[in-house]
Amino acid sequence: MEDLLWAGADAQARALRDGQVTAPDLLEAVLRRAESLNPTLNAFRVLYVDAAREAAREAQRRLDAGERTPLLGVPVAVKDDTDVAGDVTTKGARPQFPPAAADSAVVARLRAAGAVVVGRTLTPEQCLWPFTETLTYGATRNPWNPDYTTGGSSGGSACAVAGGIVGAATGSDGGGSIRIPATATGVFGIKTSRGLVDQTPWVGGWNGLSVIGPLGRTVADVGALLDVIADGGDYRAAVDADPGPLRIALSWRTPMGRPPMNPRWRRAVIDTADRLRDLGHSVTEVDPPLGTAPSTLFLIRYLRGVADDVAGLPHPEWLESRTRKIAFLGRRVPDSALGWAQRVEDRLQRTMTDFFAAHDVILQPSWTRRPTRVGAFHGRGLSATYAGVTIRIPYFPTWNVLGNPVAAVPVGRDEVGMPIGVQLIGPHRSERLLLSLSGQYERAHPWADRRPEV
Repeated sequence: MEDLLWAGADAQARALRDGQVTAPDLLEAVLRRAESLNPTLNAFRVLYVDAAREAAREAQRRLDAGERTPLLGVPVAVKDDTDVAGDVTTKGARPQFPPAAADSAVVARLRAAGAVVVGRTLTPEQCLWPFTETLTYGATRNPWNPDYTTGGSSGGSACAVAGGIVGAATGSDGGGSIRIPATATGVFGIKTSRGLVDQTPWVGGWNGLSVIGPLGRTVADVGALLDVIADGGDYRAAVDADPGPLRIALSWRTPMGRPPMNPRWRRAVIDTADRLRDLGHSVTEVDPPLGTAPSTLFLIRYLRGVADDVAGLPHPEWLESRTRKIAFLGRRVPDSALGWAQRVEDRLQRTMTDFFAAHDVILQPSWTRRPTRVGAFHGRGLSATYAGVTIRIPYFPTWNVLGNPVAAVPVGRDEVGMPIGVQLIGPHRSERLLLSLSGQYERAHPWADRRPEV
């Protein structure tokens, strides 16, 4: 059973279909591991023990009746920004609303497919930071080294997957919040195309920046989860498909220039480009001609989005000081600025359409150096926190502004054994292409067989 816990959601689904394990037995192993590790890692805010057991029994009845769906009987975790009926949605803060009356669209799809929702994973307050630490719930720690953060804001989900508790989990990404923790913990994740996954009831988060997406131990795990939660289908099948020879643009530039980068992380990107060439792809250094505009567009939408979220809270005074300061700044962003941002985005979209006519995929760095240590920003003000985190994650927000799908792919380790990753960016609705390319890379350079010693 230990090996099956580490095998990932897709392998667990196959074992359930083949009768190698029952859904209740698999769930009990997951719950034991969660209860053992959560005091150290702090991945979950809550475990749904009784409800999950009933769901596992129902899934087994469906399996015994011959039903087959991609995640039938598979335990999954859900980020605590997505409504689950009967539980509060905290977004990392002191609860301010009553329990949700209904499941979000994503959770409803998971349940309909027979996935077993085991619990809610932690996030920084209002999903704001690339570290998952709050005054209310404490710090979520990296399974590879508990002294380091898991990243954020989907840090609890990434932690639960990387720690071998669940094989897949949902996250959301409004400025890197799937890709940042996926890279920090050495798992695979996809920021989906804008509009691919139904976000009801939280539609249009942060003025279109935020989307829901999956994290998994393997590319197949993410493909299987997308088959359940996303429109379109055939994502799992794409993982095994040959992507063919692709034209890949290696881009080092962010809207603010080329940031300083840890040499080990830079070397990992170069090595990844060489490995992609070995797989038959052409890789050329070229930057999309986007200029500095994406940074401005991101700040306008992000600040105003946070302000609007906070304005809808019954008790904004309960929030941490940094959160209230961001909301204060966002209240000064007028509607006219949002309209201007949309017009500029439309122009940038046309630019990227031309760029993707000449290049199939973009390869970019992810973090510029390893994640921060737990507590590095405890008690720090807004300016100090921003200064400390933005230098590490400048490659992420552009693709939230433009709405492109992006895969976060593990590619190596740094000098202290922490994971290193890269980003693969594709045109809109090119998730299948990214899954095919990532699956091909994973088969040549697997990562999921490595386990943290937790």
